[in-house]
Amino acid sequence: MEIRPILSALLRSKTGPILVAVQVALSLAILANALHIVQVRQAVSARPTGLEREEDIFVLSVRHLKQGGHEEQLATQRRDTAALRAVPGVLSVSETSQMPLSRSGNYTGLAVDRKQTRTTVQSTSYFSADSLVKTWGLQLVEGRDFYPNEAPEIDTLTSQEFPKVAIVSRVLAEKMWPGQSSYVGKTVYFGIGDKARSVQVVGVVNRLQTPGAQIDDTGEYSIVTPARLTGNEVINYTARAEPGQLDRVMKEAAEAVRSASSSPVVVRSKSMNEYRTKRYRADNALAWMLVTVSVLLLLITASGIVGMASLWVTQRRKQIGVRRALGARRVDILRYFITENFMITSAGVVTGLLLALGLNQLLVSQLEMPRLPAGYLLGGAGIFWALGVIAVYGPAWRAASISPATATRSA
Repeated sequence: MEIRPILSALLRSKTGPILVAVQVALSLAILANALHIVQVRQAVSARPTGLEREEDIFVLSVRHLKQGGHEEQLATQRRDTAALRAVPGVLSVSETSQMPLSRSGNYTGLAVDRKQTRTTVQSTSYFSADSLVKTWGLQLVEGRDFYPNEAPEIDTLTSQEFPKVAIVSRVLAEKMWPGQSSYVGKTVYFGIGDKARSVQVVGVVNRLQTPGAQIDDTGEYSIVTPARLTGNEVINYTARAEPGQLDRVMKEAAEAVRSASSSPVVVRSKSMNEYRTKRYRADNALAWMLVTVSVLLLLITASGIVGMASLWVTQRRKQIGVRRALGARRVDILRYFITENFMITSAGVVTGLLLALGLNQLLVSQLEMPRLPAGYLLGGAGIFWALGVIAVYGPAWRAASISPATATRSA
């Protein structure tokens, strides 16, 4: 079949083909970028926190309405910890100043030298008198965990004491000492100047997300220091339950803390799954919205192609009848309409690819989105080519089924 007669026919009636091509182009540009955004958001929400089997981990936020002084608070913390460890199904318990993905935490500037004019990075700081490496299942890639005697007991209201050692995340270590192969023994300064507090790195964990879980590398800028702190209204205890026992253990742990306290206490519990769901709720909602928009775009585009093809069939009944009378087969009529629609769709696809690249460039420059992979462009083009063929097949088949006598009589 020659393309020239089909192209000539399209040029005589430009409005319909142009509208379909524009619809395909806009749909392809939006679809490719929308699906890319969905993939990026899903990859972000699926990032590991660094906590092993985080579905078994939870936190209890405990507020004792009658706190007492430094020594009384230390005794209360030890009593709470002992009560939690006695709960059947609890594998490990640690006190912690904050939780990954919680979106509420402490951040501080870190430096590698007191003489710096500005800090090297902003990092989140986890304080724990117990082993977060054990409770959270953090993967040590270098060095060791803290020793029990390395955790000072600090009254945050009166004392200036500070831990002497720290464990850092691998990403944080690479940022602070680029090009180094070993980080144990390095000195980290909390702040800059003469009053900056120094700690020595004794361990490096493969990954530990921050409470904010930012999208870029800053989401893993974490440092852990050993300390038992008093002076805070709320104490957080994080625990690991036996697999499959989380719900029961959470309820019994909260009741154990209440029973162990001789004064009123407020206990709130939350699992890591709840933290993850809440942290990425907006990302998942955006992903579903974009998927819905993409499906609607495909349906609207398909409907436009079907409607336009049906109109062309109606307008060309006499032409179809004459061609059938002159010996054209059904397959020839079918091939004519499919080829015609493929040409229109191709024009829309080429334009859509250019629009998709332009839209992605805008997203990259304004929202720091990653570049659109070629696979999304090729996949989108394939989808719309296939959609064009499938959508026009029904009207084309009806056109091919028109008998010459019927077509010429109704013309």
